Amino acid sequence: MHRLDRDTSGILLVAKKRSALRSLHEQLREKGMQKDYLALVRGNWPSHLKVVQAPLLKNILQSGERVVRVSSEGKPSETRFKVEERFEFATLVKASPVTGRTHQIRVHTLHAGHPIAFDDRYGERVFDQQLAATGLNRLFLHAAALTFTHPNTGEVMRMEAPLDEGLKRCLIKLRQQKG
Repeated sequence: MHRLDRDTSGILLVAKKRSALRSLHEQLREKGMQKDYLALVRGNWPSHLKVVQAPLLKNILQSGERVVRVSSEGKPSETRFKVEERFEFATLVKASPVTGRTHQIRVHTLHAGHPIAFDDRYGERVFDQQLAATGLNRLFLHAAALTFTHPNTGEVMRMEAPLDEGLKRCLIKLRQQKG
C-alpha cells in the first residue's frame, strides 16, 4: 500500500478490506492520492525550484542494499517542492511526490544539491555535523499528510501526522539560532 522508507516517520495508510486496498492502489496509480512530506534539507532551497523531474534508476549492491540514482535509463519521476521555513544553513521544505519511486524524495533533493539531514545513504556528513547541536540524530523526512478519496463513501479524506518530539526540538533550536 503506502510504504515508508525504514527511517521515515509519519503517516501510514492500511486497508482492512481487499476492495478498499484495490481502490487505494488505483488512486496511487492514477495519481489521485496526494502525499505531503516535510524534509529538512541543506542550504537555501531556491523558491523558484518548485518541481524536480529526474528519472530514477534502482541499483542493488552486492550487499543487498538498494541505491537509487538519477539516470536517463531510469523511470520518469517527479516531486513538487514548496519552501516552508528557512534557517541559517538549512531549509524546511514540503515535498509532494507525484510518482512513487524508491527513495524518490531523498534522491531528488540530492539531485537539486540539497540533501536531507541525516540521510545515511544520500546525505552529507558536514551538514549532519552542523545539525548535531540541535540533537537531531535521524533522517529528517516525515510523511506529514495523505489526501485520498474514501473507497466506500467517496468522501475526500485528509490524514495528518504531527512531527515527533525530536524533529520539533530540532526546528525549535534552528529558530533560536536564526535570531
